[in-house]
Amino acid sequence: MLDIRCCDNLELMAEIEDNTIDLIYCDILYGTGRKFKDYQDLKPIRSEIETHYIPRIKEMHRILKPTGSIYLQMDTRINHWIRCIMDDVFGYDRFLNEICWLYDTGGRARVKYPEKHDIILFYSKTKKYIFNADDIRIQGNTGFNGCLGGKQGVDEDGRRYYDKKIKDKYYRYYYDKGKIPESWWKDIKPIYSQGAERVGYDTQKPKALIERMVKASSDEGDLVADFYSGSFTTAEVCKDLNRNFIGCDINPNGFAKAKERGLF
Repeated sequence: MLDIRCCDNLELMAEIEDNTIDLIYCDILYGTGRKFKDYQDLKPIRSEIETHYIPRIKEMHRILKPTGSIYLQMDTRINHWIRCIMDDVFGYDRFLNEICWLYDTGGRARVKYPEKHDIILFYSKTKKYIFNADDIRIQGNTGFNGCLGGKQGVDEDGRRYYDKKIKDKYYRYYYDKGKIPESWWKDIKPIYSQGAERVGYDTQKPKALIERMVKASSDEGDLVADFYSGSFTTAEVCKDLNRNFIGCDINPNGFAKAKERGLF
């Protein structure tokens, strides 16, 4: 089920009952103050940011299931203010991670260090939440740097290990099984200007980025929401991963892009 709307997100959230959504992901307005082709961003003024986000984050908390979690993506202009709002609404103890998505595209500053990362704040509603670690494992460093000493070996199951004292075997688990990504993600590439994923919508995010969060924090058949959907990449990811989706964007062009993607 894909429920795709063109409306203000407060209007949509007002229709949703308490404790309904399993996962929320939003690539929110970043507070650049810029007029993009597809939308007008908020100004980086604290009062404006709080006026916009406090009622919306309160609604997100209300409609999220007790076992649900939320990811909000932004950059460094407003992440400190959003973190304060999230701590007030969800609780400081429900903060799980500040994830940095690293990329290397766009312009190069010459008067300071180039800013090439987004921040993703990850919170849960309660202490009991979904985190499917095995579904998001990635290949880690497969080298053996000799830190344990001894000889390398391969056991009867084909797993590599260090044999430090002949009888004691030290395994690199993630060599075979993969490792859980750390809180800095540089393995997921942005969508380049000629990328196959590009649908012609400003600030579009790669499917692989959203897939990681959807796989980690929801199960098949769960309901995922995105209230800043843009071109509805999250909806397409949910369709691919057998999740239900509800979401909106206030810009009619985003709704048109969803139609072009074959989502309705």
